[in-house]
Amino acid sequence: MALVLLCGFMPLSVQATEETRQQIRKAEQQREETEGKLDETEEKLEGLNEQHSSLQGALSTLNTELTQVSNNLNDLEEQIADKEEEIDDLEKQIAQVEEELAEAIALKDEQYATMKKQIQFTYERSSNLYMELFFSSGSLSDFLNKNEYVEQLSAYQKKVLDEYKAAQAAMEQKQEELELAKKEQEQNREELGEFKVKVVAEQGRVSGLVSQTASNLNATANQISEAEAAALAYEQQLKEQEEELSALRAKLAEEMRMAELAAQSSWRDISEVSFAEGDRYLLANLIYCEAGGESYSGQVAVGSVVINRVLSSVYPDTVTGVIYQSGQFSPVASGRLALALAEGRATSSCYQAADEVMGGTTNVGGCVYFRTPVDGINPKYRIGGHIFY
Repeated sequence: MALVLLCGFMPLSVQATEETRQQIRKAEQQREETEGKLDETEEKLEGLNEQHSSLQGALSTLNTELTQVSNNLNDLEEQIADKEEEIDDLEKQIAQVEEELAEAIALKDEQYATMKKQIQFTYERSSNLYMELFFSSGSLSDFLNKNEYVEQLSAYQKKVLDEYKAAQAAMEQKQEELELAKKEQEQNREELGEFKVKVVAEQGRVSGLVSQTASNLNATANQISEAEAAALAYEQQLKEQEEELSALRAKLAEEMRMAELAAQSSWRDISEVSFAEGDRYLLANLIYCEAGGESYSGQVAVGSVVINRVLSSVYPDTVTGVIYQSGQFSPVASGRLALALAEGRATSSCYQAADEVMGGTTNVGGCVYFRTPVDGINPKYRIGGHIFY
């Protein structure tokens, strides 16, 4: 009894139970993983925003280029219109030249026919012409008048020849003008075709760039939306994990308070405890779940913690109440104890340990907690794979 009281009033390390510590470590680990995912998502979101800004800049540049292209297209369309007008004017000129050429050919043919008749007349009668003039003249004056007629006729023939040559030259000039006009027209048509090809190519190039950039911009916007949604989800998850950690820390504080209170509370003697039917079976199976792979001393130590709580005024005063107190023993929460009870898994050594501690034996003094070793806890006892405090 003195040993129990001495241990009860000795300063105990006030720490969380095994289950609470594990829950806190797991929650902190999950929080760290979520924070890592959030950081990755935020980095991805930052990169996507930079890409989105870059695409917006590219689209702005393309819009500027599109304006320039529109101006270029307007210039090309004006050039096309001018060229088409030039072609129409040239068509009219060609028609006029062709008409003038037809007139020149007709005039040439007419002059040629006239000149041909004159030549024929001169050739046929030139040898007797002057003799006929001389003998037919009544006087010298009449002869001179007729001679003047002959000279006029000769001059006229020369004039006809000159007009024929002029008509021939005019016709040839018109033909040259027509050939040049047709060549110029052909060149104009080729240039017009090139202009139209340029228009189509320019439209296609800019349209393709704008379409591709707009598509990339939309895809990036979708990725940003997805990343923002993921970030919000991670933030919500972090919030929930922080709330869970707060709850676990509150539980830890309560357990620390209870441990300190237990150290300072009053204790019953084992002779004052009335064990119920089934307590031995329940305690033996709990010992099996918590220390089935430990040495016999380790099994006794675990059983001692349960009985110490029964003896303490801070905890329930029955074996069943202590074992099934909410959040105290992990095999209860995990279902392992229920399975062990259903199958009767407790070994003979577990039963022996239960009998010994229910008889008042303890090998851990007044300790009311045990767990696997961890830094930061100075245990009163270390037995097998557990520390006791």
